[in-house]
Amino acid sequence: MKSALAFLLQSVVVGLAVAFLVVLVRPELLPAVGPRPPAQPLSYADAVDRSAPAVANVYTKRLVRDARASSARTRFRVSTNFASAVIIDSSGYLVTNYHVVAEAAEIRIQLSDGRIAEPETIGVDRETDLALLKVDEGPLPAVQLGSSSALRIGDVVLAIGNPYGLTKSVTQGIVSATGRGLLNLATFENFIQTDAAINAGNSGGALVNARGELVGINTAVLAQDSGTEGIGFAIPVDLVRGVVDQIKQHGRVIRGYMGLSPDDLTTAEREARGLEGDTGILLVSVYEGGPADQAGLEQDDVILAINDEPILSRRQALLIVAGTNPGDEVGIRGWRDGQPFDTTVIAGERPPDDPF
Repeated sequence: MKSALAFLLQSVVVGLAVAFLVVLVRPELLPAVGPRPPAQPLSYADAVDRSAPAVANVYTKRLVRDARASSARTRFRVSTNFASAVIIDSSGYLVTNYHVVAEAAEIRIQLSDGRIAEPETIGVDRETDLALLKVDEGPLPAVQLGSSSALRIGDVVLAIGNPYGLTKSVTQGIVSATGRGLLNLATFENFIQTDAAINAGNSGGALVNARGELVGINTAVLAQDSGTEGIGFAIPVDLVRGVVDQIKQHGRVIRGYMGLSPDDLTTAEREARGLEGDTGILLVSVYEGGPADQAGLEQDDVILAINDEPILSRRQALLIVAGTNPGDEVGIRGWRDGQPFDTTVIAGERPPDDPF
């Protein structure tokens, strides 16, 4: 009995010793504890190969007032600028920023194979800082459109463009934030923030994910000083899709309109109106004869929800209203004189420079 027990103990000790040596030499044989993160690529060259051929260089010329002229007579000089554009359709449609082509006397596109073309401007949307161009150069390499709504903070992204005339430049970073607004860069702001380097000439270029899919159009970098670095912004591709579709159909972007002027509520204003929580925007004015006026909305009303979506800010309401079409029924839940109410606004067509 004792010999059998001794043999068993000896076998256990030898087995443990052998297992220790195996794990010491081959630690990868240990079973994983918890979910193993997906392997990251050692190189993003494949993503660049898939997307970079769709990124074109843009060269524009403008006549600008020459401030150096000493004469009383107004003089102008030619200003040449670098930028980028992205081929989104093999038939020759390209997207770039509105500010790239605004007031340009001449626009030239250099494709990735070196060909030069003068594009037709199909349409622009100043309020999202987007422009749609077209060249007739036969079938072209188009980028694969991804999904900006699926982006997560920390996702790897690549910025591809023509910074300072340095063609086919690629920088790498991560998504630093999504849904950025209040930057005074455009009327409708919903930017992707990234630390991938975006410089002069990157405007209109591609922001792609690790698979080489377009997730944004690079548009701006926060004004740089000695304490600012790595804060760039791109227009999300989901917004780009909608603008491009409207320009193709109508030559412009048609947006809904309610005829009102709202503002965010302060904590004191909420308490004075007996409101709890953080929802609601205040109607500063309601335009006489407009859709909101016809629906019975009044100055000093509070809008709590639009189409059953709780409203937390003026910016959120702006994006919702802009996403409607003329003739749409827009459900409003409001608050007036300490009581809730509901009404329906029939959206009109938004006039220029009046977001609501």
